[in-house]
Amino acid sequence: MEPSAPWAISNGPRFCACWTARIRPIALDPPPARAGPMTKRSAANAARKETGMFHRCRNLFAGMAAALALAAGPAHAYPDKPIRIIIPYAPGGGADGLSRLLAQRLEKTLGQAVLVESRAGGNTVIAAQAVARAAPDGYTLLMTGGSTMSLIPLTSKQVPYDVRTDFAPISMLSKGPYLLCVSAELGASTLDEVLAMARARPGALSYASNAIGGSAHLGMELLAQRADVKLNHVPYKGFAPAIADVVSGRTPLAMLDQAALGGFGKSGRIKVLAATSLQRSSMYPDVPTLAELGFPGYELETWFALYAPARTPNAIIEKLGGEIRTWLATPEARQALAALGQEAAPSTADAVRARIESEQRSYGPLISAAKISTD
Repeated sequence: MEPSAPWAISNGPRFCACWTARIRPIALDPPPARAGPMTKRSAANAARKETGMFHRCRNLFAGMAAALALAAGPAHAYPDKPIRIIIPYAPGGGADGLSRLLAQRLEKTLGQAVLVESRAGGNTVIAAQAVARAAPDGYTLLMTGGSTMSLIPLTSKQVPYDVRTDFAPISMLSKGPYLLCVSAELGASTLDEVLAMARARPGALSYASNAIGGSAHLGMELLAQRADVKLNHVPYKGFAPAIADVVSGRTPLAMLDQAALGGFGKSGRIKVLAATSLQRSSMYPDVPTLAELGFPGYELETWFALYAPARTPNAIIEKLGGEIRTWLATPEARQALAALGQEAAPSTADAVRARIESEQRSYGPLISAAKISTD
């Protein structure tokens, strides 16, 4: 008898003959579900799982959308309430006028009220501290002169803010020269004559400034250092009382903000001897610069900038900075600033930081050598 063939051949795969009896056909369709409580419970569990996953996905996407809206929100919604610009000066001066010009422009373009609030005192520190502690939401801003950020922190160990970490610069607004002025009562008509008087009586000739450690104070100290003369410093609380004493001759010498000087410079009661900028003043084009009078490279300017508290969203900083730069490029803005003795000086936030650092490098050694302190 012949042995049986080891393979059974069909239309499908080959199978071992001895296994064919044990292999059942594979069902392609799932077996029918068994009716009963377990089937209903399983179906309910599956439905709950699908519903839970749906809700989790929905919540995830909703959270992502909310995060994106929050990130974009400040730029799109800002401002939706009034804005305050705090200034560290008394009402009525050139800085006050500049802040009100800015407020009027921002009201027009942003569609919200912009209020100017004066917090004079404390050598500008009170106002700066208030803004440093304000919410970083773009609704409390500081407009101040450069010395608040660059010089005053060098003259006091008690300044309650850190320029680098507590403020977000937005843009410079304006700049202008200081003017070296002398009382007509002194009897000197040129810088050489003033310096000759100072050399003849060291320490007897007094000069006025609007504050200890401010630009007008340090500018005179720098001039005295370079001219090798000794002058007596008399600080005042602001330019107005300082100018009054220069006019009377009580304190006959001063570096005065061009805007603060006003009409006194052309009245004959105060003589303007020199401008502290590298270029001549547009208001006093016949007055030479200190660089022209034998002090090459001498430069001192008053300048103003706008700041927000640190951590203010960058979108708000950019929005405000863009509005300022657009405004300062207009003929109307330049004309209005010229009437205040200022020149438009739009800038980026980084340029404000760079200027602060540059002034600190320039005046830091002078402050240390002269032992200038406001404490």
